[in-house]
Amino acid sequence: MIDTITDLPALRRHILEWRRAGLRIGFVPTMGNLHEGHYSLVELARAHSDRVISSVFVNPTQFGPSEDFTRYPRTPEADMTGLAAAGCDALWLPTVEGMYPFGVELASNIRLPGVADVLEGVHRPGHFDGVCTVVARLFNQVQPDVAAFGKKDFQQLAVIQQMVIDLAYPLELLRGEIVREADGLAMSSRNQYLSAQERATATVIHRTLRGMRDATLAGTSRLVVEAQAGLALAEAGFDVDYAAVRTPDLAEPSASSEAYAAPGPRVALIAARLGRTRLIDNIEFDLR
Repeated sequence: MIDTITDLPALRRHILEWRRAGLRIGFVPTMGNLHEGHYSLVELARAHSDRVISSVFVNPTQFGPSEDFTRYPRTPEADMTGLAAAGCDALWLPTVEGMYPFGVELASNIRLPGVADVLEGVHRPGHFDGVCTVVARLFNQVQPDVAAFGKKDFQQLAVIQQMVIDLAYPLELLRGEIVREADGLAMSSRNQYLSAQERATATVIHRTLRGMRDATLAGTSRLVVEAQAGLALAEAGFDVDYAAVRTPDLAEPSASSEAYAAPGPRVALIAARLGRTRLIDNIEFDLR
C-alpha cells in the first residue's frame, strides 16, 4: 500500500517522521497519468534514498491559453497502483487551492532568464515560469534530499538545475534516461491523444533525431542539419516548432561556425505537432 496525503500539515508530519528516523528522502514530481517513464524515475530515486515520495498535480500555471489543461488526462487510481508497484512510499496529492492559497492570479512567481527563454521558451511563453513556480513550491513542501526528473524534458531539467543552484536548494537532481516504446517513440502521457495513423507517424521524430546526430557527426553544418530535419518532419505531416542542435546549456549558437564545431557534448531537440498533439524528444551525443 502507498500512503496518500492530501493536506500540507499531514505531509509535513510524514516528512518529519522520516527525518527523525534519519532517512534520506527521494522525490518524483509528476502531473499524473503515469507510464513506465515515470516509474523508472521512482526506481532511480529509490536507488539514492531510503524513502520515495511522488506528487501528482496538474499545474494550471504551466499551461498556455490554447493548451490542454482541461483535457490533460487524470488517472489517480491507476497512478496509485503503479507508484506502489514501482516502490513509492507516499503520494502527495495537493489541490490547486492548497498549492496556490491566494489563487493562481495572486501567486508569487519565479522566472529564470537565460535557458528558459530559448526553444520551448519561445514557443510556449510563460511555460517555464509556471514550471519553476510549482517545482519551487513542491521542493519547499517535500524538502527532499534528491529529486528525479526525466531527460525527455531536456530543457525543463536545465531550467530546474539553474533554479536549484540559484536559489540554493539543498538537494541533488537525478537525471532519468528517456524510456521509449519498442519503435523508438519516447513515452509520454500525450501519446494517447494520437490516432492510430498519427501514432505510426510519430516514430519519425526519433528517426529524425538519429539522423540529426549522424549528420552532425559526419561534419554537416548545423544550419543544414536543422533545415533538413525540419523538412523531413514537415513532409511527414508535422507542424514543426523547432529542430535544433545545441550544446547542453542550450545557448544560441555562436555566429562562428568554427566555434560551434568544437568537440564536446551536443543535444538534438525536436518539438512538433501532429494533429492536436504536441510532441517533444531529444538525443544526446558527443562531437569529437
